[in-house]
Amino acid sequence: MEPLKHECGIAVIRLRKPLEYYQEKYGTWQYGLNKLYLMMEKQHNRGQEGAGISCVKIEANPGEEYMFREKALGSGAITEIFANIQKTFRQYAAKQVNNVTFAKNNLPFAGELYMGHLRYSTTGKSGLTYVHPFLRRNNWRAKNLCLCGNFNMTNVDEVFAEITRQGHHPRIYSDTYIMLEQIGHRLDRESERLFIEAQEKGLTGNNITRYIEDNIKIENVLQTSLPQWDGGYVVCGQTGSGETFVMRDPCGIRPAYYYYDDEILAVASERPVIQTALGLECDQIHELERGQAVISSKQGDVRFSQILPAQDNGACSFERIYFSRGNDYDIYNERKALGRQLLDPILKAIGKDIEHTVFSFIPNTAEVAFYGMLQSFEDYANRLKVEAIQQLNEQPSDEELSRILSTRIRAEKVAWKDIKLRTFITESNARNDLAAHVYDITYGSIQPHVDNLVIIDDSIVRGTTLRESIIRILDRLHPKKIVIVSSSPQVRYPDYYGIDMASMSEFIAFRAVVKLLYMSQQESLLTDVYHRCKAQIVHYNKLLEQAPRAAAAYVPKMVNHVQDIYRPFTAEQISKQMVRMLKPKDVQSDIELVFQSLEGLHEACPNHPGDWYFSGDYPTPGGVRLVNQAYIDWYEEQLNK
Repeated sequence: MEPLKHECGIAVIRLRKPLEYYQEKYGTWQYGLNKLYLMMEKQHNRGQEGAGISCVKIEANPGEEYMFREKALGSGAITEIFANIQKTFRQYAAKQVNNVTFAKNNLPFAGELYMGHLRYSTTGKSGLTYVHPFLRRNNWRAKNLCLCGNFNMTNVDEVFAEITRQGHHPRIYSDTYIMLEQIGHRLDRESERLFIEAQEKGLTGNNITRYIEDNIKIENVLQTSLPQWDGGYVVCGQTGSGETFVMRDPCGIRPAYYYYDDEILAVASERPVIQTALGLECDQIHELERGQAVISSKQGDVRFSQILPAQDNGACSFERIYFSRGNDYDIYNERKALGRQLLDPILKAIGKDIEHTVFSFIPNTAEVAFYGMLQSFEDYANRLKVEAIQQLNEQPSDEELSRILSTRIRAEKVAWKDIKLRTFITESNARNDLAAHVYDITYGSIQPHVDNLVIIDDSIVRGTTLRESIIRILDRLHPKKIVIVSSSPQVRYPDYYGIDMASMSEFIAFRAVVKLLYMSQQESLLTDVYHRCKAQIVHYNKLLEQAPRAAAAYVPKMVNHVQDIYRPFTAEQISKQMVRMLKPKDVQSDIELVFQSLEGLHEACPNHPGDWYFSGDYPTPGGVRLVNQAYIDWYEEQLNK
């Protein structure tokens, strides 16, 4: 209901043949550029704050530019970027632009390596400065590095302290710039290693340069850069000499899919993107393994390398529930399964009265889960029909059979997403009034005061839209009861691996459990948890100041004490308190919230067990440290009120 921002989307193209090949086979040397555009547009859902692309020409001569980059801000960034590139091409005659030799020698973005990035900021930092890709320049082609990625790092403080102790001086304090500095530094060292090796072989001048460019081992660069990092990431890089790499974190938190043949290597954040762009079947595309990198050399050879040992699978379940496009074969079926898992709790909520219940969904991402929910209720209704028929006489009348067979599940499109809340309205009352009309309803779709209304959404995080819009607008239909169903469990904890939810006070589940603790006179638990969290963080900060490596070694010993505040109550008790907090006073309908269980989530999405925002079980030590800090920040904020 409340849109969550998510960082980010990546698209990588490595052409494995000369541009002349694509000109002859596909009628244009822009084959790679066009595929990059299509892959980025198909991932528009993953980033609407900005976008950027980069390109490397492998065969550029000295004195010619060989690395290109274009970035733009806003939801129309992709269109703007590619329009600007085509505008540059229009400075030349069409005959020149279509000539592959002229293009290679004169046009920007006429290369073999392409990277694209779509950005959603989850850190509060915005502006063109923070739009990927990032570029680190050097006079040696092999030392030039362009970097982009879908990542959030949880130990920036530790890494920053360590690299500054070594003498580095990053220009900006952000995970992206620090990562660029680290990988760039190790790329320098790899180039210098090969320089010495070339000299020992008796090479001189340009022969040394060619030796370095032909023998760079990106594995060495990554294996000496990334072990310090804690977080969820897919990191993509290009060097000026023609290497390409995509590296996935050891827990597999962030997604990456790839395809390659003798013409092309393509990598993207979502599988259907590559399917559509290249016209492939589902089973032709593979997922990059945890801790693995796919690497392409200057010559275009593709290889896979296990850079870091794979850890326990922490693949993000929210990708399956919400972020990724639902046209992926597996995701579509998983979302349907999430809906099917909710049969029993919904039956309980409506007192098994399916005859007087209408089913619907909140547009747009909950639609697939809605189909699964409907399917489970249709199966349930069919079982009831079979049982009823079995209890009839041997020769039932047509009237008896018709009465039984006429039982059906009633589904309607009750809610419509009508307008988007505009941020230029800053006055609180005006904003609330507008929020109340974000959704509209289909009048007459239910029988007033008789029918229950079951409406499913993919997640309930903050509860703002529920309180200000959804509940009020649905109440206008005068249902006997409104059952709001979440296809995901209660969101209880912040995310630190790329989803825009980092503050404890954001979560309606957290606010509800705090209220319950006060109502049951157990508020001392809040203070006890604070002191336990504080003790860990104070010790960590002392270590960080004195010895960054000791601080990093201490983090895995930390415990998520915040989990303790939920233990006194059942999920149902917390849901009931959420209703009390979300139901407006003027709403007449009875309201109930139904959530997916953790067990149901894992059964529906068996290959994506990452559930830390629901369970508090973070896949990396850095997540545990940050949730303790988030609770401290919340508690101290309450003290200062």
